[in-house]
Amino acid sequence: MQMRNTGNMDMKNLPVSREKPTWRAPIIVMAAAWVFLGSATTAFGQGGPGVRGGLSANPDQFFIGGHYVTGPIWKALRFQPNVEAGFGDDRTVVAFNVEFGYWMPINRDWHAYVGAGPAMNLVSSNGKGGDDVEPGMTVFAGLRYRGGLFFEMKVGAFDSPDFKLAVGYTFR
Repeated sequence: MQMRNTGNMDMKNLPVSREKPTWRAPIIVMAAAWVFLGSATTAFGQGGPGVRGGLSANPDQFFIGGHYVTGPIWKALRFQPNVEAGFGDDRTVVAFNVEFGYWMPINRDWHAYVGAGPAMNLVSSNGKGGDDVEPGMTVFAGLRYRGGLFFEMKVGAFDSPDFKLAVGYTFR
């Protein structure tokens, strides 16, 4: 069977788009940096991984996530990156937060901390199209019990959720 060339492209010659989704590269870079920094700071011996969960406003979601808190990197300043996945409000938001916190002892058992950091947010609109990578910034304050329990409040800027309340636990 022979195909006639009618001036149209046949299926063998159609251009094929090999574009990769744009959100993969930033996620791979952030994950590699998080692993590198997390492994580099374990020498302090005072940090640890942990879990967190809570509620956010705008978008109205519940979220779960994980974090790593280092020992002091300079005086009372600690590196505490975290990842939070939020569900609800017809979208899923995965926030990669690179945060630094300044810790202040209140008494023997409790510490207060304040801090800020940039964020990268992967937003997926459920059933309404593709994924978007959006920049963000968070400012936070929290209370941490010596055993690992903590309570935290975040205020977001740019494309981060406007407000978050979290409770979590850091394993030591």
